[in-house]
Amino acid sequence: MKFQVKDIKSKPATVGLVLCYFAKEKPSVHPLYKFVTAADKKQVERLFKAKEFSSGEKQSQVILGAQKKKILLIGLGEKKNWNLRHAVLAARRITNLAKNYKVKSVTIGLETLAASGVSSERLAQTVTENMVLADYVFNQYKKDKGEQFTVNQAVLAVSKMALKSVSAGVKIGEVVGAQVNYARDLGNTPGGEMTPTLLANRAKEVGRVNHIKVTVLNQKQMEANKMGAILGVAKGSSEEPKFIIMEYYGGKKNDAPFVFVGKGVTFDTGGLNLKPEDHMLDMWMDMCGGAAVISALGAIAKLKLPVNVMGLVPAVENMPGGAGYRPGDLLKSLSGKYIEVLNTDAEGRVILADALTYAERYKPRLVVDVATLTGACMVALGAQAAGLFTPDDKIANELLTAGEISGDYLWRLPLWEEYADEVKGTFGDVQNMGKSRYGGAITAAMFLYQFAKKYPWVHIDIAGTMKAVDGQGLAKGATGTGTRVLIELAKNYK
Repeated sequence: MKFQVKDIKSKPATVGLVLCYFAKEKPSVHPLYKFVTAADKKQVERLFKAKEFSSGEKQSQVILGAQKKKILLIGLGEKKNWNLRHAVLAARRITNLAKNYKVKSVTIGLETLAASGVSSERLAQTVTENMVLADYVFNQYKKDKGEQFTVNQAVLAVSKMALKSVSAGVKIGEVVGAQVNYARDLGNTPGGEMTPTLLANRAKEVGRVNHIKVTVLNQKQMEANKMGAILGVAKGSSEEPKFIIMEYYGGKKNDAPFVFVGKGVTFDTGGLNLKPEDHMLDMWMDMCGGAAVISALGAIAKLKLPVNVMGLVPAVENMPGGAGYRPGDLLKSLSGKYIEVLNTDAEGRVILADALTYAERYKPRLVVDVATLTGACMVALGAQAAGLFTPDDKIANELLTAGEISGDYLWRLPLWEEYADEVKGTFGDVQNMGKSRYGGAITAAMFLYQFAKKYPWVHIDIAGTMKAVDGQGLAKGATGTGTRVLIELAKNYK
């Protein structure tokens, strides 16, 4: 989808005209209504009068107008309730309505979607990126790629004084939306087509295109580095593990970098603690944290943000092979701590332990790990919010704000020292499961914290938000969650 920004006084040249209304607003209030033909105005006003279209109920309606034009009526509900979250969903509704009615191009009066306290640049970015997200299709494995319609063009019509700021927001939104969709492509690709080696190759492509330094450690190099946690998890698979290192230097030479760490389990069977059939489906998406990190680095480089950012992705398959690690095994991690394996299906935290220790060498400003870590987090928060864990209240507040602004919504869960005993090992230093079946998302975070005490650190559990659900206005499959909040942090972290 291509975007243009135009003065709202200029006549729209697109096939579709989008008219958005809050409850009780009359048709004529819309600044683009003057461009509707007299005959089409009669249709619009009849729908309003007959209450066939209700702006107060968030309804949508399409009018087949004169000269092959189409008018898309979008109800926004009560204006007093309007905020940036509603603008996110409105942008997706507009796009999906255009797709359903095969409208190739649309003009939108952007300022009719304005939210209190939201700048025109941020509004433009949000609307742009969410239209890009809603327009996404994953059809690489379909013979007939033309069966899924996409919108070619969107014009954002704004007042003359907002042209510059809106244009800036659109450029950012295009980049962010495209990179989230790239993360979705990675997440949607089947495990047989997205092995650790192939994921590392995708990271190299991102690096090559965006001038990011990418280094990939192979098994022998990881053995030399004594990354026993990653190597232990990978032993059951015939696929060699990879440790992906991405380095973007946009700041000053001596600026402490952000380090983003992403879980890259390209397929998770559970290992010898084999998952039930219904839990194994979708486990090619268990590398979505790694996909978010790779894609966020690509966006940060494209936006030329003035910061230094490192990306670390431990990539493995967790398979129940004859050489696979066992319950009861003790893995010596890069930190020197021994990890007591109680369950081979708690593998994500194990590989992240080595990555978090590796992050120490960068003397980081902040480390953020993103992982599809626990079903327990999904039970706690559902599919609308990812779990946020950090011992630092100020950092937590900043992350919550970044999540709210970016659209990767977060909710903080406790990481109190009282939980530390849950992961204290009997024969090793730390065990990879809690001592009870309760609070699994918290004990997983507490496990990670044992390897992240030498720098400011945040853990984001994206298990629940990994794939799209009804009501989000997104295509089925991976959501690219985590990508946007990492970009927002790199842009505005204080």
